[in-house]
Amino acid sequence: MEHTMTATPSDLERGAVDRVCGPSPKPDGRTSRLGFHQAQQLRHLLLPALWALQDGVGGVSEGGLAYVSDRLLVPPAEAYGVATFYSLLLVDEVKERTTYVCDDIVCRRTEGFSLGDDETASPCLGQCDRAPARLQMTAGEVALSITGLQLPMNALAEGFPRQITGLIGVIDPESLESYEDAGGFAALATARGWGADWVIQQVEQSGLTGRGGAAFPTGLKWKLVSEEAGPRHLVCNADESEPGTFKDRYLMEGDPFSVIESVALAAFATGSAHAFIYVRGEYPLATARLQHAIEQSAHHLDGVTIELRRGAGAYICGEETALFNSIEGFRGEPRQKPPYPTVSGLFGRPTAVNNVETLAHVLRIVRDGADAYVASPTRLFSLSGDVGTPGVVEAPVGASVEDVIAAAGGVVGELSAILIGGAAGSFAAPDVLSLSLSNDAARERDVSLGSGVIIPLNTTTDFPDLVSRIAAFFRDESCGQCVPCRVGTIRQEELVHRARSGSVMELDLLTELQQVMADASICGLGHTATNAVRSALVLGLLGGADA
Repeated sequence: MEHTMTATPSDLERGAVDRVCGPSPKPDGRTSRLGFHQAQQLRHLLLPALWALQDGVGGVSEGGLAYVSDRLLVPPAEAYGVATFYSLLLVDEVKERTTYVCDDIVCRRTEGFSLGDDETASPCLGQCDRAPARLQMTAGEVALSITGLQLPMNALAEGFPRQITGLIGVIDPESLESYEDAGGFAALATARGWGADWVIQQVEQSGLTGRGGAAFPTGLKWKLVSEEAGPRHLVCNADESEPGTFKDRYLMEGDPFSVIESVALAAFATGSAHAFIYVRGEYPLATARLQHAIEQSAHHLDGVTIELRRGAGAYICGEETALFNSIEGFRGEPRQKPPYPTVSGLFGRPTAVNNVETLAHVLRIVRDGADAYVASPTRLFSLSGDVGTPGVVEAPVGASVEDVIAAAGGVVGELSAILIGGAAGSFAAPDVLSLSLSNDAARERDVSLGSGVIIPLNTTTDFPDLVSRIAAFFRDESCGQCVPCRVGTIRQEELVHRARSGSVMELDLLTELQQVMADASICGLGHTATNAVRSALVLGLLGGADA
């Protein structure tokens, strides 16, 4: 594509974009009557407009991109740079149908995995419980090749209370009346009755920490945001892209109204009039059900505007500042910190960011009180790999790895290792089964629980292939903004390939690389990209080492 943007959009493309950006101010579609400042305020519509082209005609053609660039007064080079940043957007081509096949750490080793000539290999699609996963995108429609929502296994396991997953499989996820009959929106009403300060106090007293991986105290985050001058924003990070993670998808697909209630409650507590939910582009069912829930729940929101935004296939957008850039219409690249989001986040305003599971726990805290939560806290774990029944387990904080795996049907075959925390996590030996699943216990074992991924792997596992896939994943997903990560992920993959070819794996070199990336990378991708590879090497899963 020559980026002069002179191509003419089709009427179908014009219509798709206009449904997002509003009617064109001139019959020919030119935006010269739209002031630059006004157009810049519409920049945040860039990704939705690109999705409108993808959904409407099956891709982002030169003419379509030219029209979007013109409507929003985004320089053509910038518009092209944003469009090509995301793997789910087809740029320079239009296809009636595209099928993505997950070839990541779980699906690639599942019976039935195959990649056809007309199919596109993809990193984790967040469907590990349905492996091997496929996502089919058709012009005007997005559909999973496998449909239907499985229940969390702990519905069948004795002793594991379902504190935040209890309505999944019980209520109709597309019926507001069903949710209200089950006590829906009572927590939001309670919060409004007691006031925002009381809500923040309860969340602080509960000791709730974020369930996305960083484990930052939720109450403190909300307090810091609420103390800043407005306007403020609330962002629900539903872009769970860590390979092996799909717990938030269960909540969004199976209990979407609770997600909307929790977002409204968090917005109330932090004094945010506008909230965004940023959903993985690979989650069409979750997206549709959340949008329906927003529309049906309008009378409960009372002054809080909730807007849904779709990601478009970029692991890095799970990082909160990269997510801000994505919503604002820029490439999803992380920002330097400080300033921190609580001071300067989305659109430069104080912003609270929480993932779906974290907000689900807040509903319970407000409903039952901080003391009740402290007495029996839970967290969600995504179980896949060599387990009897892949899916989500809600387990008490402190339950053992063995207990959680047992709730998922136990290990299939002879256990060789367990990947904890996903691709950014670590491989652990079978003796980790006795580990208590709390952040403190995990740190003592030099393991990160991350987003709650547990993948048992039996002795049939091709570990060199698995580790190579992890190394390739981080090389692909690095945004390339900072040298330590951009170059380091490539060097790590080279070390793994040398080890697979029979060379001795250079542990000292990998350790030095890990230290440089951890010290100098802008965001968590560079900080954690070497964890799984190094742990596999230490356990001997790649053969010998020179240390």
